[in-house]
Amino acid sequence: MPCSDQLITALDALDRAFASEDPFPVTGCTFCYSEQDFAELSGPLHLIADDLFSSVAAEVPDHWEDFPRLYRRLVPRIIRLLVTGRLHVGEELIASRLNQAGWADWDLPLTEALRGVWSAWWQSTLETHPSPVPVRDALSVIAVSTNSLRPWLNMWTATNTPAADAHLADLVTDVMYKFEITDLRMGFYEEYDATAELLGWLLTDVRDRVIDTRLDAPFLHEHLQATAQPPS
Repeated sequence: MPCSDQLITALDALDRAFASEDPFPVTGCTFCYSEQDFAELSGPLHLIADDLFSSVAAEVPDHWEDFPRLYRRLVPRIIRLLVTGRLHVGEELIASRLNQAGWADWDLPLTEALRGVWSAWWQSTLETHPSPVPVRDALSVIAVSTNSLRPWLNMWTATNTPAADAHLADLVTDVMYKFEITDLRMGFYEEYDATAELLGWLLTDVRDRVIDTRLDAPFLHEHLQATAQPPS
């Protein structure tokens, strides 16, 4: 499925922003990776084999001598494959790895470029149904990596289109299974507690756009009130 022009522009801007990240000698766990793997990771990004690339994108940080630098250098290719649904790694895991790499503290041109991709990807997702990455997974990646959910829900509210509503129906079907919405955490390590924000949004902002009587269950409103109350 082709990317939107806005997303293509954002991905190209990401490539330019990270072009200053030069290759460096990569070292790490010799039990899991060979010298040939290290040599490949130390060379041009486009020459890294897909299988090795996916493995490194998902790998735990302590497998590398300089994980933040390695992940930062790999970001343009990781993100391009991620948003087009071609990475073959759990999407939520990538958000967690980005946070472990400390992406929010990178140089401003890098963080701005990545935030630009998040915004363009989210808008592109809302405007296309089905999308390369399921809407819940896309929302989770963006919310966990930016440590914010409400701005992206606001974008969804403002995108009142058949595609956005189809995604909304998909999300509700997903999170209402066994009423997961009452304890919904996002991220590979469940870093982000989305329950109150997402439930409140579903019960108020977009309730008239969802045909699902389960959202009318009284206990959901009671649960929302309880979660919204500050601890005593």
